[in-house]
Amino acid sequence: MEEPEEPLSSKIKSFIFGQPRNLNDYGIFHKLALIPILAWIGLGSDGLSSSAYGPEEAYRALGEHTYLAVTLALATAITVFVISYCYSKIIEHFPHGGGGYVVATHTIGEKAGLLSGCALLVDYILTIAVSITSCGDAIFSFLPLSLHNLKLPFEIFVIIFLMVMNVRGIKESVTVLAPIFIVFLLSHILLIGYGIFSHFLDFPIIYNDLKIHFSKDISTIGLFNITAIFLFAFSLGGGTFTGIEAVSNGLQILREPRVENGKRTMLYMATSLAITASGLYICYLLLKIQPTEGMTLNSILASALFGKWKIGKVVALVTILSEGALLIVAAQTGFLDGPRVMANMAVDSWLPHRFSNLSERLTLQNGIFIMGISALAILLHTKGSISMLIVMYSINVFITFTLSISGLAFNTFKNRKKEKHWKRDLPIEIIGAVLCLTILTVTSYEKFSHGGWLTMTITGVLIVICYFIREHYKQVREYIGNLDKSFIHLHSTIHDVKNLKEIDKNKPTAVQLVSGFNGLGIHTLLSIAKNFPNLYHNIVFISVAVIDSGVFKGAEEMKNLEETTKQSLKKYVDLANKLGFSAEYRYIVGTDVIDCATKICVDLSKEFSHITVFTGQLTFTLEKFYHRLLHNETAFAIQRRLQTYGIMTVILPIKVDLNYINKE
Repeated sequence: MEEPEEPLSSKIKSFIFGQPRNLNDYGIFHKLALIPILAWIGLGSDGLSSSAYGPEEAYRALGEHTYLAVTLALATAITVFVISYCYSKIIEHFPHGGGGYVVATHTIGEKAGLLSGCALLVDYILTIAVSITSCGDAIFSFLPLSLHNLKLPFEIFVIIFLMVMNVRGIKESVTVLAPIFIVFLLSHILLIGYGIFSHFLDFPIIYNDLKIHFSKDISTIGLFNITAIFLFAFSLGGGTFTGIEAVSNGLQILREPRVENGKRTMLYMATSLAITASGLYICYLLLKIQPTEGMTLNSILASALFGKWKIGKVVALVTILSEGALLIVAAQTGFLDGPRVMANMAVDSWLPHRFSNLSERLTLQNGIFIMGISALAILLHTKGSISMLIVMYSINVFITFTLSISGLAFNTFKNRKKEKHWKRDLPIEIIGAVLCLTILTVTSYEKFSHGGWLTMTITGVLIVICYFIREHYKQVREYIGNLDKSFIHLHSTIHDVKNLKEIDKNKPTAVQLVSGFNGLGIHTLLSIAKNFPNLYHNIVFISVAVIDSGVFKGAEEMKNLEETTKQSLKKYVDLANKLGFSAEYRYIVGTDVIDCATKICVDLSKEFSHITVFTGQLTFTLEKFYHRLLHNETAFAIQRRLQTYGIMTVILPIKVDLNYINKE
């Protein structure tokens, strides 16, 4: 039987998204994993790029009290290192990744984990929107105001472009953007270094100005109001710290040893961010930068510093373009880590299970599309307003920070007898939690009407949806659990059949798709025996060992998956033999159940003369609109695919009555 030619749509898909990965190559985990330098680029760029908008928002909030920029620079550097230290400890305690969601779930509880997870999801959507919006602001700073109406279309195009790149695979998207990261580092070392050292002789004058302005404010508005102004600016600059958690959330993509590489990546990111953000504050103060319509403060700073050079305009342009380009790299974090948080929550049944599935290019394709489309929606709703987006962004980031670091501190105190350095770690973790809670409280209070209410509403609605989804899955699991209790005992109660017939490939053969040895599979097997008595001589059980985000962590997990699949299939063969059937099994490892099941069935149709494929499908007594989203209609998709090969496929319904469960 000839296989139909590959459709044009499949050829286009392969061209855009790349070829499938070879799952039999256990070295694939090494090939896809990132060394610390690449992880610094792919994950750390989110933190470093926040220097493009975080310090600016804080400096603007100072108003005429710009002398406080020195204090902001110091406080920012300390806060970066405190939060980074806490997340390095999180990496030690949770080496499989998951970041804030996993930490809050395991240290505080499921409800805290859900809040942290939902906040993280919104956070990563906003990571994409904020990064791309700030990128547009930076690039269009050097363009005439008449062209600024093209900024929003440009930002939409960039998000769509990144969606395609990330569906192709992690390492490709990072390595392509590595040169941008390097240019940013070099140009900003020049910007900050030249800005500080070229005005080194002005430091005594600046120091005297600071004393004069501080004394004036002390006598006019008082120390309390000075502190309030500082806290307000410091909190509005909370965007500076966003992205620090990215490494712990995306630890799965790091090369072994993951913990050491993760901590090294955190150190790279913290050092580069602290120097860059603090350096920018000092440069703003030294050059007395004032906001100008249509330009970012960094654009004004670059023009002021390099304007008198022969190629100064070119250097300034390269500096700001590299900043804009790095913000595109930073948007990668939303596409890298956001889908992983979704996958972790899907494994725990807070989100549809399909979000834990990998594509044939081993990317969390469903999550990538959701993140990209959601970022586009928020971008359009806010019309690319960076000030509003940063407020929304900061609130969600610091919800996660507060829960994660508080949970870490609680865990350290709880296990202090086992923790060697708990007396050193616990005070730092408490300071980190207090800092994060302070920034969260001030930002939420001061900016509630300017985006705060929106991000809280979105996060709240997402939490309600997650509760609804989990309750539904819980009810379905209860029903399936009853099936398991009813049928699995058959395996031990039925006696072996004497003189069992051998496999005859020329006689009618039933091919049953199964997923683990459970009540659903046994129910389908018994239905075949009951509804088609004495029709089939052979039964072949086939299973797709699905690689999802819970499995794709290393070669050892892959081997365990294969072994578990084999053991389940052997139990089915044993039960079928006891029922009088000649039986054997086949399995395939893959990421897409439909494609893999189709392939193995087509292969069997060439080996056996007459086959009929059987699969079970959950059927709800009262069908709801969301059932198709929460439960993959895999059986119908396989049936449609096999029809193109002329292979008969029978779907046996497995009735689920949730109303009966609720009554019970």
